[in-house]
Amino acid sequence: MAATVFIDGEAGTTGLQIHARLAERQDVELLHLSDSERKDPQRRQAMLNRADLSILCLPDDAAREAVSMIEEPNARVIDASTAHRVAEDWVYGMAEYDTDQTARIASAKRVSNPGCYPVATIALVHPLVEAGLIPEDWPLTVNAVSGYSGGGKGLIAAFENPKADNRTDDNFQVYGLSLEHKHAPEIHKYTGLQHRPLFVPSVGRYAQGMIVQVPLQLWALPLQPKPADLHAVLADYYAGRRFVTVASQADTAEIARLEPEALNGTNELRLHVFGNEAEGQAILVGLLDNLGKGASGMAVQNMNIMLGLPEDTGLS
Repeated sequence: MAATVFIDGEAGTTGLQIHARLAERQDVELLHLSDSERKDPQRRQAMLNRADLSILCLPDDAAREAVSMIEEPNARVIDASTAHRVAEDWVYGMAEYDTDQTARIASAKRVSNPGCYPVATIALVHPLVEAGLIPEDWPLTVNAVSGYSGGGKGLIAAFENPKADNRTDDNFQVYGLSLEHKHAPEIHKYTGLQHRPLFVPSVGRYAQGMIVQVPLQLWALPLQPKPADLHAVLADYYAGRRFVTVASQADTAEIARLEPEALNGTNELRLHVFGNEAEGQAILVGLLDNLGKGASGMAVQNMNIMLGLPEDTGLS
């Protein structure tokens, strides 16, 4: 019998993408509320308690409210919001985080779906901190650019709708300048660093796709690693993983420009180590679809794991 799945917030950007990935599948049964029922607390509560697994695609406060509505002890939840990503009683939904994370997700009742910027940052930095090549007390900077779909319907309207109140003609914007971006706590916790990295996000005039960059002055690191040392750690860490690949040094050396839309429509995360050994410098780069591995694709991957289905079902 197919497991029942309810997407709470199905009409939002992430919810629509998840629905599209699940609509034709025969191994899950999607539960729906009509447009008139979606804001009815009693109908939502009934559906959250009826479903085997619910995926929350809601603002943070609404996600917390949804969780509080669940009384059925066997009901399981994936929360795609920021609300529970650093909560101690939730499992972080990044299967590639370490060798035991997939098993933790598989047995969890509550799973927090990672953010788009954090999943690339953590994938790049955590293995190097664990290996000691980046010290735990290192002051780290993360630069990133996303397509405007990452900002949800409001930002999409700003870039696409000429009649929107918040419309913009800008081609590029740096934001999060208060240095209190909602992804910062998540990046801090799961990179394993003692100090919160300096996170500098930006948005470009294109719909989706993301590049995350972590610059490193290798000469300043205590072990003074070479770019090849960084690459070796990452390649070993993700060997055999389905959705995280580390580009070979030869392939990376051939790249003169990297564009953020290359992996759109996939659940892939591709990591690069660009380096200048003579100058003792490197840039760690993560490339992904902010709506794929950074949102809906990751949610489906976590759903597959929790329901005991092949991890890549519907994602290959």
